[in-house]
Amino acid sequence: MFRRMAVTEPGGALRAVKVAVTDPEPGWVRVRVTASGVCGADLGTVDACEPDGGFPITPGHEIAGVIEAIGAPAADWEPGDRVAVGWSGGSCGHCRPCRTGDQVHCRQRRIPGLSYPGGWAETVTVPVEALARIPDELSEADAAPMGCAGVTTFTAIREAGLRPGSRVAVYGLGGLGHLAVQFAARMGHEVVAIARGTDREQDAAAFGARHYIDAIAQDAGQRLAELGGADLILCTVPTSEPISALLGGLRLRGRLTLIGVDGGAIRLPVARLVMNAQVVTGHLTGSPADIEDTMRFAAANHVRPRLQRLPLEEADLAVRRLREGQARYRLLLEP
Repeated sequence: MFRRMAVTEPGGALRAVKVAVTDPEPGWVRVRVTASGVCGADLGTVDACEPDGGFPITPGHEIAGVIEAIGAPAADWEPGDRVAVGWSGGSCGHCRPCRTGDQVHCRQRRIPGLSYPGGWAETVTVPVEALARIPDELSEADAAPMGCAGVTTFTAIREAGLRPGSRVAVYGLGGLGHLAVQFAARMGHEVVAIARGTDREQDAAAFGARHYIDAIAQDAGQRLAELGGADLILCTVPTSEPISALLGGLRLRGRLTLIGVDGGAIRLPVARLVMNAQVVTGHLTGSPADIEDTMRFAAANHVRPRLQRLPLEEADLAVRRLREGQARYRLLLEP
């Protein structure tokens, strides 16, 4: 038997449930979980009133652990290997996105916590194609958030195609933003951190930001423009309200990338976009191969999540802290 933290009814709290250990089917792998991150996207999983798979629901899509059992021989994997699993928790392997290396956009993609029980548990069983190998230099606690927060921010910056020494503005300094600042700084860019209030200004500098903008006291877009503008503005917060104003701080041929989602809409100054050849785009996350790239870069360049650790049985407390904005900066559950 093993424990999972699960919601067993609509609006219910997370409680420990005991589940029998079973052997994984061919193509699947059982992982002993040693660390599991708590992400803003997990709130939607916790709050689901009519989940596709029914109740109970076990969230968790930032998973690190050790392979315990393999359903059938799998190339390059064996029990004892340290692995991470992220939001991209499996794909069909034969659709056009999969065949062109874009598994993240597979229409049949699997997501831990939604497609199958997630990582807020002592063990989790996942498709073998979801596995990413953790480098020796990275602890499992530091590796877990790389499966979503890390890979999402790392690949968003990498795919912007910036020249060395570009200016990157990161809007939001939470679980995603504090990693984005570190990645951008370690890539050699000049980083501007934008957050509400001044209580995170010292942290932003420690993460690698050269400038800090208090979005309450100042117009962030105007202040960015006064600094000379940004080549990339990365929006990590799940709110669309400030995005239009931020465009005023974008340089010629600049790019604004959205990774925070709230279901809202934005108003775009079309003439400004056209005249300045600017781009507004969204970015989802990365594949298991991208997670490995992220972890290797993090290990080599000392990018680490700042963690608040809680025991697995306090998953409900972790959710409350996340809802109330008390996470500094990534919550982590440990069995």
